[in-house]
Amino acid sequence: MSAKALDLFHAYQENTLPRDGGYIVSSFFDGSSTYSRYEVTSYSGVKNIFLTDEGLTFQSDGNKLFILVEPATYPRKQLEPVYRDKNESIPHRYKELKTFTCKDQTKVMVSAEPVQCYSAFTILKPTSINFALVFYNTPDILQTMEFFFQKTLNREAGVPQINANEAAKTISEGIAKLLLRF
Repeated sequence: MSAKALDLFHAYQENTLPRDGGYIVSSFFDGSSTYSRYEVTSYSGVKNIFLTDEGLTFQSDGNKLFILVEPATYPRKQLEPVYRDKNESIPHRYKELKTFTCKDQTKVMVSAEPVQCYSAFTILKPTSINFALVFYNTPDILQTMEFFFQKTLNREAGVPQINANEAAKTISEGIAKLLLRF
């Protein structure tokens, strides 16, 4: 059985990145709380991929879906996500997000619509406990990514399992919109 997902930078070094299209999941975890951000980037028709000091740059169109996990104790929750500090922001206002309030008052926010990236985008090198994974465009990609988010939202971001399942379903629906963009 072939792999469904690999570490992005390892796949690049091994020349196993799918050039015809795939999905990249990047995580950005806060070291002192469960505040977490994820980016899901779909791409196709890659002209070139090259390594920079910041990360991997894809010369390709792409679409991004953003996920934000905000713990109940987050002190700046009144600030729109787009206006937060660089390490805590996503490019959306509250009205542009689907928001779930979990039983422990954690909030999971998901882009209502994907954000288009024209001509090129860069995936940052992961630091600390963060990761960047590439998911291959297999027939069961939506189920694979839904399962992945059920687990990572629960284990890494501290979202109660029942709420992680619900949010993962919405993320999967957002990824389906990414599929339609190409």
